[in-house]
Amino acid sequence: MGENKNFLEIVDVKKSYGEGDTKQEVLRGMNFTVANGEFCVLLGPSGSGKSTLLNIIGGIDNADSGFISINGDKLEDMDEKTLTQYRRKHLGYVFQLYNLIPNLNVKENIEVGAYLSDNPLDIDDLLHTLGLYEHRHKLPSQLSGGQQQRTSIGRAIVKNPDILLCDEPTGALDYNTSKDILKLIEDVNQKYGNTIIMVTHNEAIQHMADHTIKLRDGVVRKNIVNEEKVSAMDLDW
Repeated sequence: MGENKNFLEIVDVKKSYGEGDTKQEVLRGMNFTVANGEFCVLLGPSGSGKSTLLNIIGGIDNADSGFISINGDKLEDMDEKTLTQYRRKHLGYVFQLYNLIPNLNVKENIEVGAYLSDNPLDIDDLLHTLGLYEHRHKLPSQLSGGQQQRTSIGRAIVKNPDILLCDEPTGALDYNTSKDILKLIEDVNQKYGNTIIMVTHNEAIQHMADHTIKLRDGVVRKNIVNEEKVSAMDLDW
Protein backbone atom coordinates (compact mmCIF):
# COMPACT_ATOMS: atom_id res chain seq x y z
CA MET A 1 0.00 0.00 0.00
CA GLY A 2 1.16 3.54 -0.67
CA GLU A 3 1.96 6.15 1.93
CA ASN A 4 -1.27 8.04 1.39
CA LYS A 5 -1.77 10.18 4.49
CA ASN A 6 -5.55 10.06 4.11
CA PHE A 7 -5.49 6.31 3.73
CA LEU A 8 -9.22 5.87 4.39
CA GLU A 9 -11.66 8.54 3.19
CA ILE A 10 -15.36 8.61 4.05
CA VAL A 11 -17.08 11.20 1.87
CA ASP A 12 -20.72 12.27 2.46
CA VAL A 13 -21.82 8.68 3.14
CA LYS A 14 -25.59 8.27 3.61
CA LYS A 15 -27.58 5.14 4.40
CA SER A 16 -31.23 4.52 5.21
CA TYR A 17 -33.40 1.44 5.68
CA GLY A 18 -37.08 0.95 4.89
CA GLU A 19 -39.45 2.92 2.70
CA GLY A 20 -42.02 5.69 3.18
CA ASP A 21 -43.24 6.12 6.74
CA THR A 22 -40.93 3.41 8.05
CA LYS A 23 -37.82 4.87 6.40
CA GLN A 24 -35.02 5.32 8.90
CA GLU A 25 -31.96 7.41 8.08
CA VAL A 26 -29.05 5.69 9.79
CA LEU A 27 -26.16 7.67 8.27
CA ARG A 28 -26.89 11.29 7.34
CA GLY A 29 -23.70 12.38 5.56
CA MET A 30 -20.54 11.02 7.17
CA ASN A 31 -17.25 12.80 6.42
CA PHE A 32 -13.83 12.03 7.89
CA THR A 33 -10.43 10.58 7.02
CA VAL A 34 -8.17 8.09 8.78
CA ALA A 35 -4.40 8.05 8.30
CA ASN A 36 -2.40 4.94 7.51
CA GLY A 37 -1.50 2.97 10.66
CA GLU A 38 -3.87 4.93 12.90
CA PHE A 39 -5.91 3.41 15.71
CA CYS A 40 -9.30 5.04 15.16
CA VAL A 41 -12.31 4.62 17.46
CA LEU A 42 -15.89 5.11 16.26
CA LEU A 43 -17.62 6.07 19.49
CA GLY A 44 -21.32 6.50 20.05
CA PRO A 45 -24.44 5.16 21.74
CA SER A 46 -26.51 2.32 20.34
CA GLY A 47 -28.29 3.46 17.18
CA SER A 48 -25.72 6.13 16.28
CA GLY A 49 -24.82 4.35 13.04
CA LYS A 50 -21.35 3.15 13.97
CA SER A 51 -21.79 -0.55 13.12
CA THR A 52 -23.57 0.33 9.86
CA LEU A 53 -20.63 2.55 8.95
CA LEU A 54 -18.15 -0.19 9.84
CA ASN A 55 -20.03 -2.63 7.58
CA ILE A 56 -19.89 -0.15 4.70
CA ILE A 57 -16.15 0.40 5.23
CA GLY A 58 -15.80 -3.38 5.22
CA GLY A 59 -17.70 -3.79 1.97
CA ILE A 60 -20.38 -5.88 3.71
CA ASP A 61 -23.06 -3.23 3.13
CA ASN A 62 -23.45 -0.48 0.52
CA ALA A 63 -23.95 3.25 1.01
CA ASP A 64 -26.99 4.88 -0.63
CA SER A 65 -24.83 7.86 -1.65
CA GLY A 66 -21.38 9.24 -1.05
CA PHE A 67 -18.36 6.97 -1.21
CA ILE A 68 -15.56 5.32 0.71
CA SER A 69 -12.05 5.10 -0.70
CA ILE A 70 -9.15 3.10 0.69
CA ASN A 71 -5.77 4.20 -0.62
CA GLY A 72 -7.51 5.88 -3.54
CA ASP A 73 -9.67 2.88 -4.53
CA LYS A 74 -13.41 3.57 -4.35
CA LEU A 75 -15.34 0.59 -3.01
CA GLU A 76 -18.42 1.52 -5.06
CA ASP A 77 -16.43 1.17 -8.29
CA MET A 78 -15.68 -2.50 -7.60
CA ASP A 79 -17.77 -5.35 -8.99
CA GLU A 80 -18.71 -8.19 -6.62
CA LYS A 81 -15.72 -10.36 -7.54
CA THR A 82 -13.24 -7.48 -7.11
CA LEU A 83 -14.85 -6.49 -3.81
CA THR A 84 -14.61 -10.07 -2.51
CA GLN A 85 -10.92 -10.18 -3.44
CA TYR A 86 -10.47 -6.78 -1.85
CA ARG A 87 -12.00 -7.93 1.45
CA ARG A 88 -9.87 -11.07 1.41
CA LYS A 89 -6.61 -9.27 0.74
CA HIS A 90 -6.95 -6.01 2.65
CA LEU A 91 -9.48 -6.34 5.49
CA GLY A 92 -9.62 -8.27 8.75
CA TYR A 93 -12.77 -8.51 10.90
CA VAL A 94 -13.18 -8.99 14.66
CA PHE A 95 -16.74 -9.21 16.00
CA GLN A 96 -18.28 -9.30 19.45
CA LEU A 97 -19.17 -12.96 18.81
CA TYR A 98 -16.07 -14.98 18.11
CA ASN A 99 -17.42 -17.10 15.19
CA LEU A 100 -14.74 -19.74 15.61
CA ILE A 101 -15.00 -23.13 13.88
CA PRO A 102 -15.79 -25.49 16.77
CA ASN A 103 -14.04 -28.63 15.48
CA LEU A 104 -10.77 -26.84 14.65
CA ASN A 105 -8.17 -26.07 17.29
CA VAL A 106 -6.73 -22.60 17.98
CA LYS A 107 -3.89 -22.89 15.47
CA GLU A 108 -6.19 -24.32 12.78
CA ASN A 109 -8.76 -21.54 13.31
CA ILE A 110 -6.00 -18.98 12.76
CA GLU A 111 -4.71 -20.87 9.72
CA VAL A 112 -8.13 -20.40 8.10
CA GLY A 113 -7.30 -16.68 7.92
CA ALA A 114 -3.78 -17.35 6.61
CA TYR A 115 -5.17 -19.27 3.61
CA LEU A 116 -6.92 -16.08 2.47
CA SER A 117 -3.69 -14.11 2.22
CA ASP A 118 -0.82 -13.84 -0.23
CA ASN A 119 1.40 -12.50 2.54
CA PRO A 120 0.37 -14.07 5.89
CA LEU A 121 2.20 -13.51 9.15
CA ASP A 122 4.23 -16.31 10.73
CA ILE A 123 1.64 -18.28 12.71
CA ASP A 124 3.90 -19.44 15.55
CA ASP A 125 5.20 -15.89 16.05
CA LEU A 126 1.62 -14.61 16.06
CA LEU A 127 0.54 -17.30 18.55
CA HIS A 128 3.24 -16.02 20.93
CA THR A 129 2.09 -12.39 20.41
CA LEU A 130 -1.48 -13.48 21.15
CA GLY A 131 -0.44 -15.38 24.29
CA LEU A 132 -1.96 -18.53 22.79
CA TYR A 133 1.06 -20.64 21.91
CA GLU A 134 0.58 -23.08 24.81
CA HIS A 135 -3.15 -23.29 23.97
CA ARG A 136 -2.65 -23.86 20.23
CA HIS A 137 -3.97 -27.44 20.25
CA LYS A 138 -7.14 -26.66 22.25
CA LEU A 139 -10.62 -26.51 20.72
CA PRO A 140 -12.75 -23.35 21.18
CA SER A 141 -14.92 -25.16 23.76
CA GLN A 142 -11.80 -25.58 25.94
CA LEU A 143 -11.03 -21.85 25.94
CA SER A 144 -12.18 -18.91 28.05
CA GLY A 145 -14.05 -16.06 26.37
CA GLY A 146 -10.89 -13.95 26.33
CA GLN A 147 -8.88 -16.76 24.72
CA GLN A 148 -11.60 -17.25 22.10
CA GLN A 149 -11.50 -13.52 21.28
CA ARG A 150 -7.70 -13.67 21.05
CA THR A 151 -8.10 -16.53 18.58
CA SER A 152 -10.58 -14.55 16.49
CA ILE A 153 -8.17 -11.57 16.48
CA GLY A 154 -5.43 -13.96 15.39
CA ARG A 155 -7.57 -15.26 12.52
CA ALA A 156 -8.18 -11.66 11.37
CA ILE A 157 -4.63 -10.38 11.80
CA VAL A 158 -2.76 -13.40 10.35
CA LYS A 159 -3.84 -12.18 6.90
CA ASN A 160 -1.72 -9.08 7.64
CA PRO A 161 -4.65 -6.87 6.57
CA ASP A 162 -4.23 -3.18 5.82
CA ILE A 163 -7.28 -2.47 7.98
CA LEU A 164 -8.51 -4.38 11.03
CA LEU A 165 -12.21 -3.71 11.66
CA CYS A 166 -13.32 -4.40 15.24
CA ASP A 167 -17.02 -4.29 16.17
CA GLU A 168 -17.40 -4.08 19.97
CA PRO A 169 -14.61 -6.67 20.44
CA THR A 170 -14.85 -6.48 24.24
CA GLY A 171 -18.66 -6.36 24.38
CA ALA A 172 -19.07 -9.90 25.76
CA LEU A 173 -16.08 -9.83 28.12
CA ASP A 174 -15.56 -8.86 31.76
CA TYR A 175 -13.52 -5.81 32.80
CA ASN A 176 -10.08 -7.40 33.21
CA THR A 177 -10.41 -9.59 30.12
CA SER A 178 -11.59 -6.55 28.14
CA LYS A 179 -8.43 -4.68 29.12
CA ASP A 180 -6.29 -7.67 28.10
CA ILE A 181 -7.95 -7.72 24.67
CA LEU A 182 -7.53 -3.96 24.25
CA LYS A 183 -3.85 -4.32 25.20
CA LEU A 184 -3.53 -7.06 22.58
CA ILE A 185 -5.11 -4.85 19.89
CA GLU A 186 -2.78 -2.03 20.94
CA ASP A 187 0.22 -4.40 20.65
CA VAL A 188 -0.93 -5.61 17.23
CA ASN A 189 -1.25 -2.01 16.00
CA GLN A 190 2.26 -1.17 17.22
CA LYS A 191 3.94 -4.40 16.08
CA TYR A 192 2.34 -4.88 12.66
CA GLY A 193 1.29 -1.31 11.79
CA ASN A 194 -2.24 -2.17 10.64
CA THR A 195 -4.82 0.60 10.57
CA ILE A 196 -7.44 -0.24 13.20
CA ILE A 197 -11.06 0.94 13.17
CA MET A 198 -12.89 -0.01 16.36
CA VAL A 199 -16.58 0.49 17.06
CA THR A 200 -17.44 0.92 20.73
CA HIS A 201 -19.86 2.64 23.10
CA ASN A 202 -17.22 2.56 25.88
CA GLU A 203 -16.07 6.16 26.39
CA ALA A 204 -12.83 5.09 28.10
CA ILE A 205 -11.45 3.36 24.99
CA GLN A 206 -11.09 6.68 23.14
CA HIS A 207 -8.16 7.58 25.40
CA MET A 208 -5.97 4.79 23.95
CA ALA A 209 -6.76 5.72 20.34
CA ASP A 210 -4.91 8.04 17.97
CA HIS A 211 -8.17 9.34 16.59
CA THR A 212 -11.77 9.34 17.82
CA ILE A 213 -14.87 9.94 15.71
CA LYS A 214 -17.87 10.63 17.95
CA LEU A 215 -21.16 9.76 16.26
CA ARG A 216 -24.72 10.60 17.20
CA ASP A 217 -27.88 10.23 15.12
CA GLY A 218 -25.94 9.30 12.01
CA VAL A 219 -23.56 12.27 11.85
CA VAL A 220 -20.05 13.04 13.08
CA ARG A 221 -20.42 15.20 16.21
CA LYS A 222 -16.72 15.40 17.08
CA ASN A 223 -13.52 14.49 15.26
CA ILE A 224 -10.71 14.34 17.82
CA VAL A 225 -7.00 13.64 17.31
CA ASN A 226 -5.56 12.39 20.59
CA GLU A 227 -2.21 13.99 21.36
CA GLU A 228 -1.67 12.13 24.64
CA LYS A 229 -2.59 8.48 24.39
CA VAL A 230 -3.11 6.32 27.48
CA SER A 231 -1.98 2.70 27.46
CA ALA A 232 -4.81 0.14 27.38
CA MET A 233 -3.78 -1.24 30.76
CA ASP A 234 -4.13 2.25 32.34
CA LEU A 235 -7.72 2.72 31.16
CA ASP A 236 -10.45 2.79 33.78
CA TRP A 237 -14.22 2.60 33.48
